[in-house]
Amino acid sequence: MTFSWTPHRFVGGALALDVANSVILRHEPEGRRDRFALPEQLAAFPEAASLLSGERDRFGVLRPVPPQNATLFLELREAIDAYFRNRVRGEASRQQLATLLEVSATALRASPGDDSLEAATAHSALGLICEPEPERMKICFNCGWLFIDRSKNRSRTWCDMAVCGNRVKASRHYHRNKKEISP
Repeated sequence: MTFSWTPHRFVGGALALDVANSVILRHEPEGRRDRFALPEQLAAFPEAASLLSGERDRFGVLRPVPPQNATLFLELREAIDAYFRNRVRGEASRQQLATLLEVSATALRASPGDDSLEAATAHSALGLICEPEPERMKICFNCGWLFIDRSKNRSRTWCDMAVCGNRVKASRHYHRNKKEISP
């Protein structure tokens, strides 16, 4: 299956969230797709993130994850998702935070430099832990991705209006019209 890293894949607002969002339909076993399952997709991610991530100015051009760090990088992704997803729900545990901190420290020690994807992702996650407005982090109503709501009134409910927002609105319109037509 052909896949490309498009701007929609980088709507999290932070590199760590974009990495966590690399699993599509995370909580639907039959629909779940890991965009890092193929080595070439993981290898292409740093270049796309360097251009499209909300933190591209902070991290600059990122280097790919060396093969020996791939498993560690995926552990970091899962720790990021577990901690921040549960934090948004008000259910984050000290154990999840400790795991995220431990995996981040290991990734920083193992990375070949600050411009590596694993080091930048760990830095991004650590910055999010200290986010001054943690309530701005949300879970998309439609797809379940994590994102930072930077809207003035903090009312954003979708990761991307052009994709998830349109899908939800089209579905509502369809069901509303279907009710009006049905006898």
